[in-house]
Amino acid sequence: MTITMRATAMAVLLSFSSSFIVAPAHAAIVSTEEAVAMHQQDRSELKQFFDREDIAKALQAHGVSPEVAKARVDSMTEEEAQKLAAHIENAPAGAGIVGVLFTVFIILLVTDILGLTKVFPFTRSVR
Repeated sequence: MTITMRATAMAVLLSFSSSFIVAPAHAAIVSTEEAVAMHQQDRSELKQFFDREDIAKALQAHGVSPEVAKARVDSMTEEEAQKLAAHIENAPAGAGIVGVLFTVFIILLVTDILGLTKVFPFTRSVR
């Protein structure tokens, strides 16, 4: 075998062997009371979310009362309640509107440059 083939074989062997190294797992015993408390905390956070005045107004604008929303939270499975609570927790406030405004600005800017509209006075048409 040539030196190049040996080096390639060693590189392949090392890459395969390093992919089988497993990190140790850490686990702990969780009592039933702790598990139930975690799930109840998710449900109580969701119910508090529906108690907010702005959320209640938004629900009523869509024809849903906050009491009905809370009843639906009670009928959710543990996994659904956990996912919804995580989604609400991680959702950025007002991030959607910034993206929409930026997109509209870019579209209007491009149409101004192409000469299809005349919205911005600082652009010059290519036509």
